[in-house]
Amino acid sequence: NVLDQDVYQISDKFSIYAGAHTITVGTSLEVFLFNNSFNLGAYDGGLNDGMGGTFSGGYPSVATFLDSLNAGTLDAAVTGAQTTFNNDTWALAETNLGQFAVYFQDEWAVNEDLTISAGVRIDVPLYFNTSEKIQENIDPDRNCCYFDFIEYFDPATGDSIFFDHTVLPQQTPLISPRLGFNYDVKGDQSIQLRGGTGLFTGRLPFVWIGNQVANPNFFFYSITSPDFKYPQVWRTNLGYDQKLNSGIILSADLIYTKDLNGMMVRNYGLNKPTGTLAGVDDREIYTAADRNSFGNNAYVFTNTNVGSSFNMTLQAQKTWENGLYASLAYNFLDAKDASSIEAEISGDAYDRNPALGNVNTAVLAPSLYGNRHRIVGSAYKRFEYASMATTIGVFLEYAQGGRFSYTYSGDINNDGSGLNDLIYIPTNTEIDAMNFSGDQTAQRDALKVFLTQDDYASSRRGQYAEKYDILSPWYSNMDLRIAQDLILGNENVVQFTYTMQNVGNFINSNWGVRQFPINTQPIGVNVVGGVPTYTFDTSLTETFAYDFSLLSRWQAQVGVRYIF
Repeated sequence: NVLDQDVYQISDKFSIYAGAHTITVGTSLEVFLFNNSFNLGAYDGGLNDGMGGTFSGGYPSVATFLDSLNAGTLDAAVTGAQTTFNNDTWALAETNLGQFAVYFQDEWAVNEDLTISAGVRIDVPLYFNTSEKIQENIDPDRNCCYFDFIEYFDPATGDSIFFDHTVLPQQTPLISPRLGFNYDVKGDQSIQLRGGTGLFTGRLPFVWIGNQVANPNFFFYSITSPDFKYPQVWRTNLGYDQKLNSGIILSADLIYTKDLNGMMVRNYGLNKPTGTLAGVDDREIYTAADRNSFGNNAYVFTNTNVGSSFNMTLQAQKTWENGLYASLAYNFLDAKDASSIEAEISGDAYDRNPALGNVNTAVLAPSLYGNRHRIVGSAYKRFEYASMATTIGVFLEYAQGGRFSYTYSGDINNDGSGLNDLIYIPTNTEIDAMNFSGDQTAQRDALKVFLTQDDYASSRRGQYAEKYDILSPWYSNMDLRIAQDLILGNENVVQFTYTMQNVGNFINSNWGVRQFPINTQPIGVNVVGGVPTYTFDTSLTETFAYDFSLLSRWQAQVGVRYIF
């Protein structure tokens, strides 16, 4: 893998002060130049683990890898890689993109207590010579097997569609008007009301466009929809602050966000499913007739307006006269989308999006990201004495764990992915009717026990698991930071710092330890002729296991710096 990137940013703005109005006009230009070449196993000499398996299977240990390396097992692969790279025949995603914007804002001080701001921003995506770079990859000397005659399906209509791989999305300007206000209710800053509404345009991970540059091959065809647009949301927020006589400041913030241009990878190699699975799980499945005549997948980055979130935060904070500061806040998040993309490769983004039925349909479901409930607190105090000062700060967090789905290990619906099929959660009677490979009695009994102990699964017996509908257990965390200042005079300071993350785990090894699902694909499946055969690991008896990564361990760091 070779990756080079250059980023250029130019911005300019100026303000005009005209009485009660402050008018701001600005522009920005961002240019991103990427050279990305990812060629694992794609060159002469191949790449294997020295034990008859592929490199993607991994090595059992570092020692095994080093032994294989020292034995010369990888010499042919390295030589092949160097040869193809030096001959400029590696697939190269040379992607040159950018974003140009102009914006205008008028901040109007209606009076001493009320300020209103109104503005508009216009963003234009830029693709420069990326189409020419795509054409270079279509050249058979660099890539094999780009076929522009392959027929695909429009997911919305089922009609036939053909792609020109050199065509990039239209450079349609995205207009983002916004309106905001800040109101000092009593004129003494004891009660403030603030808020705003408007459209917001962002950038996307440009590697998604790079997928189109690098993958014209029919066997892993990746492209961006010609009408694809940069991400854009409509967001509205309302905030309230009140300062009590005791000095405590209470705040409430509400934010609602609606996706206008969300992202979703669809497989245009599939038409709508017309088959039905046999057995207790009678879901829709794809037949050979539901695939294009070439039988390949086409991973297409598209937009969807399915997605929204509601975010509420309540906070209390106070600063005492002796310098002690403390805050406590609660956050509630209800976020939903059609595709929580956690991959840079378009095929992976499709494979990892849990689905049921027509996999190309944008279905509103809980988002993979964010904590539904989260409580955070912080406090710090600075002690000054002689020519020294000590600052002690703590951060506390108590939150509900992340989301996950139960999917089959295997492609039960014949959509080309063995990762994305939500499981059917059978009743005990239905388990007895299911066909298992190997010891059927042991697997049936073990599956019954597992589903019974699982809170989510036991509540949905006889139904399908829902996308990202399962929450991991709550977890807690406390961090500590101590800074010791030696004041040397003339504003020169030597500062020693000590930071410890997850202090609870330092105090007690059972504290601060998170729990994650042991296996999110608890049931394996193999389908032959529309008839599934299942497998279940009889050793799987619990849903969650304690995590042993750094998230669940205490860590400490010391530092020193000179401030002058």
